[in-house]
Amino acid sequence: MSDWAAKRFWKTTAAVECDGGYAIELDGRPVKTPAKVALVVPTADMAAAVASEWDAQVDLIDPTTMPVTRGANAAIDKVSVQKAEVVEMLAAYGDSDLLCYRAAGPAELIARQADHWDPLLQWAKGRFDADLKSAEGVMHVPQDGGALTRLKAELDAMTHFQIAAAHDLISLSGSLVIALAVIDGHLSEEDGWAVSRVDEEWQFEQWGDDDDARALESVKRQAFFDAANFYKMART
Repeated sequence: MSDWAAKRFWKTTAAVECDGGYAIELDGRPVKTPAKVALVVPTADMAAAVASEWDAQVDLIDPTTMPVTRGANAAIDKVSVQKAEVVEMLAAYGDSDLLCYRAAGPAELIARQADHWDPLLQWAKGRFDADLKSAEGVMHVPQDGGALTRLKAELDAMTHFQIAAAHDLISLSGSLVIALAVIDGHLSEEDGWAVSRVDEEWQFEQWGDDDDARALESVKRQAFFDAANFYKMART
């Protein structure tokens, strides 16, 4: 994104069907990614969203207001050229999933984690035949290799655009299972985010809100929602 022009220089924005999907044109000229590759997206919905982001720029171009464009750039410039490596990195979250590391106390937090996280682990067991084990503390809990392989297969089957979205869902939540639950439609993005924040909300209840922490949480929450939306638009 750092290579983008600083100011708006075009009058018209359009999404145009092309080989491989849909291109975005500014005054008839195709938009390119920061790596100078044609910005071609897989679906009409995503193309319309990218075009809308570009059309909404008034004077100075603000990449922070263009989450769909950023996601498409990441899919093309980063994921497409190293998909296997990205999948391996994301699959590793299954072996250290947030849902598997439980508090030793107090009893109220233990119960809250169990109420929110146990059903998701049961869902993963039934949906993917992936039986992940949980334990108290932060020491690594080795998971069954077969379960991890089956979870990784879900990532392997995704397109590079879907992987770009999954990357943010997984890294922001700290959980491969939560991300897959949102992707699968088992959880809404609102519920997925809430489930990932059980520990943080507990801390806020005990010690009070922190303005800086809440501000950072708001940014991450929006990014999580943007990623869920991007995944939906990436479905062909």
